[in-house]
Amino acid sequence: MCICVDCHWVEICQAYHAVERQHGVPHLTATPTLMPDQPRIHVQVLDLPGGVVGVEWDVRTCDSFVADPGRWQRLRPDQRVPT
Repeated sequence: MCICVDCHWVEICQAYHAVERQHGVPHLTATPTLMPDQPRIHVQVLDLPGGVVGVEWDVRTCDSFVADPGRWQRLRPDQRVPT
């Protein structure tokens, strides 16, 4: 799971913005201003039903991470937290 959902900077982070783009989901902000320090993005290739290939992107570590549990959910209270 992407650590970004529990990071204080999630809505302004350029790394999370890239993850949103790769997943094809709406951005929390159109113009993120934070360039995070040393984000490590884990990319996983998945075999899906019907011979389809999927790609999962998750930030696993980041030197700019500041714990703020539930941050993403508070920003989007009516949506399911991405997994």
